[in-house]
Amino acid sequence: MWIIFTIATTLIWGFAEFFYKKGAHPDEQYSHLKICICVGFAMGLHAIFTLLTQPIHYNPANLIRYLPVSLLYILSMAFSFFGMRFIEESISDPIENTSGAICSLLCVLILGDKISVPAIISILIIVTGILGVGFLENRGETDRKKRIGKKVAIIAFIMPFLYAFLDAFGSFLDVFYLEDASSSPLIDITEDTIEAVANTSYELTFAFCAVILYIYIRRRNVKLELPKQKDKILAAVCETAGQLTYVYAMSGNGAIAAPIISSVCVVSLLLSRLFLKEKLSGKQYAFIFLIIIGIISLAIIEGE
Repeated sequence: MWIIFTIATTLIWGFAEFFYKKGAHPDEQYSHLKICICVGFAMGLHAIFTLLTQPIHYNPANLIRYLPVSLLYILSMAFSFFGMRFIEESISDPIENTSGAICSLLCVLILGDKISVPAIISILIIVTGILGVGFLENRGETDRKKRIGKKVAIIAFIMPFLYAFLDAFGSFLDVFYLEDASSSPLIDITEDTIEAVANTSYELTFAFCAVILYIYIRRRNVKLELPKQKDKILAAVCETAGQLTYVYAMSGNGAIAAPIISSVCVVSLLLSRLFLKEKLSGKQYAFIFLIIIGIISLAIIEGE
């Protein structure tokens, strides 16, 4: 069954990225905040479902204990949602998925982990792809600066990189939180419940942030208007559903599931090309596929 959950996770998260982009309107000033609100509400509902149906014996103190990790993940997604308003999903998603490579480097630099030669080669392939995309972006291969202005174009292009770094640091901190229940900063946990407790803490924190953001936009006389936010709601549902199937996928054969799931950017790229009619230059696609090849290769190597 794990392979079914693995494929389901890849497809569901691919569609989540597609709907995120579809719901991120360039002319809608608070579009990224509205997406955060929808995701937060969806995750809050899932957290409540978990608390009511699973015997994880959740201690509310874990909300505070897991807060550093939760905030890194939430901030990374907020930056991603902002960038999606202006950057093609075909570009932003592969860059964001390099967070795994950054996390590997953090483990090497800070924890002293050793990294294999094939892993180094994979990371170099990723770096080459990113440098290529960045070079083309700044050499006028796109008309983004003409459309939205140089300042906004630069800020928007930085967003996927901010996501990658913040998500990588969140994953890095998760090493300390989730590696061993006996030494984890989380309390009242076992090896069987540690992941569920951490995920519930993250989802509840996201829900609280969603409430704060909702109050913020309402004070600015901006309405959420749920009937008009179908794409954002679908993205939130897919994001949350993907988290659920991800747990079952990784519990079977994580070494094989991880590289399959890492190909989610391929799914979002195809969907963006087919349905959003995103068109990039041949050079851009070449460098993007380099990034994807590096990501999948690294996932396979790390899973061995």
